[in-house]
Amino acid sequence: MKDAYAEAMPLRNTARELGVLFIVNDRCDLAMAIDADGVHLGQDDLPYTDARKLLGPHKVIGLSTHRVGQVKAASQLQPDYLGFGPIFKPTSKLNHDPVVGIEGLKEIRPLTGIPIFAIGGIGVDQVRPVMQAGANGVAVISAALNVSDVTEAVQKLIVQMPRPVSPGS
Repeated sequence: MKDAYAEAMPLRNTARELGVLFIVNDRCDLAMAIDADGVHLGQDDLPYTDARKLLGPHKVIGLSTHRVGQVKAASQLQPDYLGFGPIFKPTSKLNHDPVVGIEGLKEIRPLTGIPIFAIGGIGVDQVRPVMQAGANGVAVISAALNVSDVTEAVQKLIVQMPRPVSPGS
């Protein structure tokens, strides 16, 4: 926990200075310790209802989903957003859920009014088609980090976004 805290706190401070949300992946304890804006929970993490009790009503909580049944179940809980995918084969994760593709995203979009952030293997060239398929935004790792110029990569990703991408949009 101490190492994660030491790594997360400067990032949290930078996000606050820039006026952007800082969401911690998987760990409510860390999110609470650094006063993050919220947490993103996977299917095997702390249950949503417990996370909501810990974090309170004003923190952002997102849930990962990979199948129709998970989207339906998660929607009943009313999280702030859903992560859905992997849309494409991730390069940053070896043991991932089955790829759902753009067709899978199109299939689940009508099932919920909750904002959906597409996850998994999304590069700059896939952002626009993913957004057109119904995503409210995208979550990327390799497209922003496995590059020589992170700032340029992020700018290229943002240009592909046809509308606001915050969880409340």
